[in-house]
Amino acid sequence: MDSNEKRRPRVTGLGNLPEKVDVYEVGPRDGLQNELRTLPTRDKARLIEALIAAGEKRIEVTSFVSPKWIPQLADAEELLHLVGRREGVTFSALVPNLKGLTRAKEAGLEEAAVFISASEAHSKKNINKTIAEAVAEARQTTEAALKAGLRVRGYLSTVWGCPYEGEVPVSRVVEISRALVDGGIYQLSLGDTIGVGTPRQTETLLNALLDHVPVEKLALHLHDTRGTALANALVGLQLGVTTFDASIGGLGGCPYAPGAAGNLATEDLVYMLHGMGVKTGIQLDKLVEAGMVAQELIGRKLAGKFLQAALGEREKKANRRATT
Repeated sequence: MDSNEKRRPRVTGLGNLPEKVDVYEVGPRDGLQNELRTLPTRDKARLIEALIAAGEKRIEVTSFVSPKWIPQLADAEELLHLVGRREGVTFSALVPNLKGLTRAKEAGLEEAAVFISASEAHSKKNINKTIAEAVAEARQTTEAALKAGLRVRGYLSTVWGCPYEGEVPVSRVVEISRALVDGGIYQLSLGDTIGVGTPRQTETLLNALLDHVPVEKLALHLHDTRGTALANALVGLQLGVTTFDASIGGLGGCPYAPGAAGNLATEDLVYMLHGMGVKTGIQLDKLVEAGMVAQELIGRKLAGKFLQAALGEREKKANRRATT
């Protein structure tokens, strides 16, 4: 054995992985809210239908934020009416406050999502509130939603870093997370809003949180700005996280986070999970069909790597058939 072999690290494997993972599709909301062009309601419904056909069961379809701030999602009530209710499928939407909750209840929403930032600067830019004010409002909205019979999910953004403040203290993330979970949300989605997270950082962050929050209450919402979303998802998987937010084709970004690229692509996540023997209940071929619908509606190629690889293979096969 030479000296290089002696220094080589021992490969320990991936450890115990969960048998099944929930994919929480955010493309129709988080994806479309960052598009300059507003899609017609019928086109949004068509995309949602394609996602359901692929086997997606948890889909965030819209937002009840003021249309003045996000005009792309001003048709929330109309969209929910158009897609209706589907057995075995949960539709959710962002609900920022009691006014938004009233609209959501009247539209027949089953699950609401409140949102907070872990950065003071981002919170002010995003909702013009301090973190303390935002937490208080989120807890108030959660309480009212629970009384109305809705389940409530929470989002905590800029967890790995802020476009205005840089590094965000882990202690602050833990404090806000505990306040939201104690307020009654069933799950907290941790957001790498600008895609700066690295696997070691993700491990440190999750280990700190798991001292205070049960792992089943945590989800990861990862952006792929620097190409590390899947790597961070794998760390979460190894630490017991079983819900991951993703967006068809990698659609998305954040209007209040300059430079934030799209979300982790649903098809990339599902491909990785299936390749490791982790079930999702989603059909990859049908997910590609949904990605094709998304590209057609958006009018450009999307960033999802599996999607582009699959479409490239289809094109090659079509060309071979045409020349034989």
